[in-house]
Amino acid sequence: MNIKDVAARSGLPAKTIRYYEEIGLIRPLRAANGYRAFRESDLHKLAFLGRARSLGFTIEECRALLALYEDETRASADVKALAERHLDQIAAKIRELEDMQKTLSDLVHACAGDHRPDCPILSGLAGTDQKDCCA
Repeated sequence: MNIKDVAARSGLPAKTIRYYEEIGLIRPLRAANGYRAFRESDLHKLAFLGRARSLGFTIEECRALLALYEDETRASADVKALAERHLDQIAAKIRELEDMQKTLSDLVHACAGDHRPDCPILSGLAGTDQKDCCA
């Protein structure tokens, strides 16, 4: 398969596929003319990487997951530990986003949104506490 075919079948852009090759995540064969010749195994790895990246795994985590996937003597505990660490990171990001949402929501609700120049949103972003100025 050429890169156009493997991109269509994997759902990944050709640019991403070239990048994955550049950093050593995949190693397609090269034809005599220098063109990439992708095998079914390359397509499978690309689909694997696409799913892993859609779950937020970093490139290095994907590299580790691929190595574990290809290691028939792997312990599933190693895979689970990597996934659990990532799940913990996702939970931390969710908490951080919820904190951001609450802070911004509080600032928006404290602002009258009228013609006066005083604004608790700008004060909050500036680090000064003038929430009550517009209420």
